[in-house]
Amino acid sequence: MKEQTLARLCDLPPSAKLVFKVLEYDGSHTQKEIVQRSRLSARTVRSALDSLTEIGAVKEEVYIPDARQRLYRLDESGDWEQVRCLEEAPV
Repeated sequence: MKEQTLARLCDLPPSAKLVFKVLEYDGSHTQKEIVQRSRLSARTVRSALDSLTEIGAVKEEVYIPDARQRLYRLDESGDWEQVRCLEEAPV
């Protein structure tokens, strides 16, 4: 994983970092499932997923049970343990 992607992940808003953590802890989810688990609004989750997908941290796939939905998962090539900014608590 490029250091640039890791740095860009640290620059994302807290909502995107929360969505990242949901995917990191719980694995692949649809947008609806992420909304339920994170308790963020659908619009906020959609924006976070767009940002995470744009920087290459999240991959989007077709959700087989319902092709109208998408399944989101972390990019498996990433070394996400190197991202220290996700461990920091906001002040």
